[in-house]
This record gives sequence, C-alpha cells and structure tokens, in this order.
Amino acid sequence: MRHATWIVIAAVLAMPAVFFGQTVPKSQQPVLTTSAGQSPDVETVNIVMEEAGLGYDYCDVPTAEIISSGVGLGGRESGPGFHVEIHTDLAKFPKGAAYKTIIFAIGASLKGMGASGLTLDSEEARLKKLVDYCRQNKIFIIAAHIGGESKRGAPRSDNERMIDAVAPFADYLIVTKDSNKDGRFTAIAKAKGIPISEVEYALGLVDLLKQVLQ
Repeated sequence: MRHATWIVIAAVLAMPAVFFGQTVPKSQQPVLTTSAGQSPDVETVNIVMEEAGLGYDYCDVPTAEIISSGVGLGGRESGPGFHVEIHTDLAKFPKGAAYKTIIFAIGASLKGMGASGLTLDSEEARLKKLVDYCRQNKIFIIAAHIGGESKRGAPRSDNERMIDAVAPFADYLIVTKDSNKDGRFTAIAKAKGIPISEVEYALGLVDLLKQVLQ
C-alpha cells in the first residue's frame, strides 16, 4: 500500500501547490497522525510529513489514554488490528513529551474498520472521545480530507459521518479541491470560524504543513 501511494505522490511531484482560504495558522510539534474512518488516506498524510521533513508518530486507532502517553506512544507496538510508527525526532522531543498537534485523515473504509475490530458506530464514538480529549488538553486538531469525491457521499453516509465527527471541531481544515466540490467544508469553516485551506492535490499539504509546524 505504501509503495502504491508513493507512485501517486511521484506523479504529481512537479505540480505547483495552490492554496485557497484564510491565513495558514500556526501550531507546534510533536505531532500524532491518525485516521478518522480507517481509510488509506492517512498513509498519504504520513508520506507528506516525510516529504516535508517533519517528524511524527502514527497510530491508526489511538485512545485518549494512548495519546496521553505522549511521544513514543508509551512503547506500544503494532499487532493485529493495531499499528504504530514512531518517526518523531527524539533528540528534540523525548519519549513522553505531550503531543501538541494531531492530524486526522478523514475517510471511511469499512474494510479498514473491520480489520481494526471497529464498526461505523464504534469508530464514530471513538473519534468523539478523541476530539473531546484534544479540546480539553489544548491539542491542535488538523482535519484533512484529501480523498476527493471517492471519500464523500450523501448526508449521514459512512464518509459524511466521519466528517461530522471531526471537521466541525477542528482548529484547521485542509481539503483538496475535489473533496470540497460541493463547498461543504467551506460551509463548515464559515459556520464554526475555522481556518481552511484548499489545495489542488494532496501533495499541496507539504508546503502547508511546513508553514503550520515549523
């Protein structure tokens, strides 16, 4: 899966990034990346972080307890239905340092949820707890929707429920043009006063995240 995603990234590497929206906000490292809906889109976010030269930790299904463990995720290791990767610069941010930013890659995959022992309802409930924890602990939430039309749907469909669970509570929204064709994310941003950036392609996140996190 990672190899296939790299091929897609390479195909648009020479394309310029175009941002639309409000001023890009500032946040801080260390960063945790995760999925809202267990789609492969989080792999693209991880590749973007690497391309931007930004350290990060990754967990596909973190709980509030896991997030509270800080950098290194408390030494947890990958296993069936649970995956972690530690890419944070431990010389700058030692194990246990509190996460300052969490990036949620939004997109529903029933196959991905099933592999993690989740249903749509339990994933939605898990995300609510994570969002509440982040807001209570002043962790900056970046909600990224980069899956385009394939990760959208009718109101209350799988993908739209994942959007509802995270996007209205984010501190910053990043979307691709295809993800926002109907202007839904623009409407959420306007209603909630959330800064939003729209990019032509997922690779546009490289320059954006450099601005936000450096």
